[in-house]
Amino acid sequence: MTGAVTGAVTGAVKELGRIVRVFPALLKVGLAEAIAYRAEFVVWMLTTTLPLVMLALWSAVAREAPVGRFGEAEFTAYFLGALVVRTLTGSWVVWEMNQEIRTGTLSMRLLRPIHPFVAYAGEHLAAIPMRAAIALPAVFVMVALVGGERFTRDPRLLALAPLALAGAWAITFLAMLVIGSLGLFIQKSVALFEVWLGLFAVLSGYLVPLELLPPWLRAVSAWLPFRYMLGFPVEVLVGLATPAQAVAGLAAQAAWALGLAVLAAVVWRAGLRRFEAHGG
Repeated sequence: MTGAVTGAVTGAVKELGRIVRVFPALLKVGLAEAIAYRAEFVVWMLTTTLPLVMLALWSAVAREAPVGRFGEAEFTAYFLGALVVRTLTGSWVVWEMNQEIRTGTLSMRLLRPIHPFVAYAGEHLAAIPMRAAIALPAVFVMVALVGGERFTRDPRLLALAPLALAGAWAITFLAMLVIGSLGLFIQKSVALFEVWLGLFAVLSGYLVPLELLPPWLRAVSAWLPFRYMLGFPVEVLVGLATPAQAVAGLAAQAAWALGLAVLAAVVWRAGLRRFEAHGG
C-alpha cells in the first residue's frame, strides 16, 4: 500500500516536471497562433466590448440621479474594470474543443505526449498579452479623461487584484473545459454554453453591478460561480470590496476552480472512453 502511494506521488511529480519543461513551448505556440490569426482575434475581441455599451447606458441614467451609491463616475470605473477583467480572463476553448471533436482532429491532439487540457491552457494563456495590447490602451485613455480616483489605491487590494484576475481566468477556462468535454456526449455542447453565457451576463455583474440586483437575485449570485468570474475581481479593482471580503472571495474562487477541475477531469475521462469506442 505504501509502495503504491509512493509510486503514485513519484509519477505525479515526474508528470508535473514534464509539464513545467514543455509549458514555455506551449506558450510560444499559442502566441504564434494568436499572431497568425490576428484578424479573427480582433473580431473576437470586439465581441467583448459590451461593458462600454453598458457604461454609456448607465452613465446616462446616473446623470439624472445616482443609482444606489453609483453615480456617473462610479459607473465609469465599474464598467472600465469590467472591460479589463473580461479582456484578461476571457477564453474560447469551448468552441475549439467542439470543432476538434466534430472534425476528428482531437485524435491528433490525443497522440501528443501532453494532456490536452495543459495544451489548451498554454495556448489560451499565451493570447492574454495580445488581448491586453488591443483593449487596455483604450481603457487608459478613458481613465485619463475621466480621472482614476474611483479605482482603488489600497495597497492590499492592489496586491490581491492579480490573484482575483487569475482566479477569474481559471474558473472561466475550467467551466469551458467541462462544457467542451460534454461535446464528447452531445452533438454540440456550444448550445449549452450559450445558456451559460446568458446566466453569466445576468449573474456576474456584466450588465449591471450585482449590488443593484434585487436582494433575492443577489443572494443567488453569491452561491454561483459567475460572480467570481467578473463581479468580484471588478469589485477588488475599483475598491468596492474590503480586504477581508477580497480574501474571502479568493477562497471562494479557489473552491470553484478546484471543483470545476475535478468535474472537467471526470467528464473528460468518461467522454474519452466513448470517443475511443466510436472510433474517434
